[in-house]
Amino acid sequence: MDPDTHQIITQVYQAKKDNAAADELIAAYMPFIKAETAKFLNRPPEQSDDELSIAMFAFYEAIRTYSRLRGAFLKFAAVKIKNRLIDNYRKEKRNRITVSLDEESDDRPDLIDTIKDEHDSFGENEIREATQQEIAELSAQMTDFGVSMQDIVDNSPKQRRTLECCRKAVCYARNNPDILEDFLRTKRVPIAKLAEGADVERKTLERHRRYLVAVLLICTNGYEILRGHIMQVLKGGGDV
Repeated sequence: MDPDTHQIITQVYQAKKDNAAADELIAAYMPFIKAETAKFLNRPPEQSDDELSIAMFAFYEAIRTYSRLRGAFLKFAAVKIKNRLIDNYRKEKRNRITVSLDEESDDRPDLIDTIKDEHDSFGENEIREATQQEIAELSAQMTDFGVSMQDIVDNSPKQRRTLECCRKAVCYARNNPDILEDFLRTKRVPIAKLAEGADVERKTLERHRRYLVAVLLICTNGYEILRGHIMQVLKGGGDV
């Protein structure tokens, strides 16, 4: 780990338990926060922009939820900021549509007729681009583990019972950071520990080892969009 990376991780962990340190870290990284906001707005943000306040809050949220297991902090924070801005955009869009249903005027068309413009697809495009970026990053990282995207497709659980077995194993791993750390360090799925800890059949996990590589990576490195999707897929009998 290079000195700069080590320094920011140290600062983040200090900021987790010290509000003053958190405020200092946010102030120090305001250029980064503004740059991420500018990517979303396609222009430099103004102090009065709600998006800038949302981005600052997202950065603070990133501080509070960051773990070394999630990879580089700034990458993690950038994803948090983008997701919060997208969520806000979609919420405002829904609100505009709700207002448009109630507002009418004799001298102009209903707002519902004019609400659609070039920005309507902005949120979807952002989500699509962010998802594609996460997939590309995950694919590159999986290469280090000797697994490809096609392997994941071929190795995905097909039966509900098998999916539930994998869900329990992933849930156990997420609740035991030492197992995830061991997975990242050795680049091997700790099948025996997962089977024993989750009380599932080892042979079932063995058959889906390559699938578990992808899911565990998604759980440990801040792939926000992919993690939300994979958790929905694995959901069954309880939340992962």
